[in-house]
Amino acid sequence: MGKRVVKDLTYDAPLEEVAAMLTDPAFREQVLDRMKVVRGEVTVEAGVVTIDQVQSAAGLPSFATKLVGDEIRIVQVEAWRTPGHADVEVTIPGKPGEMTGTAALTESGGRTTERIELEITVRIPLIGGKIEGLVADMLGKALEKEHETGVEWLARR
Repeated sequence: MGKRVVKDLTYDAPLEEVAAMLTDPAFREQVLDRMKVVRGEVTVEAGVVTIDQVQSAAGLPSFATKLVGDEIRIVQVEAWRTPGHADVEVTIPGKPGEMTGTAALTESGGRTTERIELEITVRIPLIGGKIEGLVADMLGKALEKEHETGVEWLARR
């Protein structure tokens, strides 16, 4: 079945500026630095943002570290087909789960809201739901870090 996550991130900037930020490799690299990833790489080509990152599994519950080991590789692909819409896919290579959904930008009065809607699916009997909840929590923290970084990024522009 999966776990649905919907998160709104609001920025005090026009849609065009937020869209430019979200497709800027330097911004995405700054977010990875703030998230304290073990290592990461960002590529942007023809509106497709690919973020390949490795995070430490330290602090995760034992049932999760048994599945992923000491590190978790996460590959996030955002296909920005228009400045206001992206299809999003997040995978953990070699593991039975993914996140799929969209990111949409809407502007009102010079403020832009990014709405992220993702469905988290982990295909493991008995503990899949627990892992989906854990992934949802991790996703929430990552989006908060991205939002904080984005607010500061746009304020400097």
